[in-house]
Amino acid sequence: MSEKSSDLLKGLFVGGLIGVVLGILFAPKSGKETREDIIRKTDEFLDQAKEGYESALEKGKTVYETAVKHLKDLEISAKEKMDEAEGKINEFAQHSAEVVGDNKTRFRKAIDAGLEAYKEENIKKTI
Repeated sequence: MSEKSSDLLKGLFVGGLIGVVLGILFAPKSGKETREDIIRKTDEFLDQAKEGYESALEKGKTVYETAVKHLKDLEISAKEKMDEAEGKINEFAQHSAEVVGDNKTRFRKAIDAGLEAYKEENIKKTI
């Protein structure tokens, strides 16, 4: 619960309690009846304050649980995206290795063909 909400609840509690006490004190009743009314009204007010507090606490718990669920969903989503990116990187690396391997093979064949042509040319010159 935020500090503003806490201050608001405290203010409502104190203001309500003062209002109840003043209302009872100025009512035309005997001392015993007035004390009983103060006790009864205080108990009623405390029960209402407790209900309000519990309601606010429950709302706070719900907001917290929702935030935690949202963060877990974000974590799962981020992990999925990382796994997807890793898969694409691995796929790219494999494709690059294949291309390099193909180019290496072609280069090797070109060198071999060049050497063969050179040997044939030298053989022709010697004959």
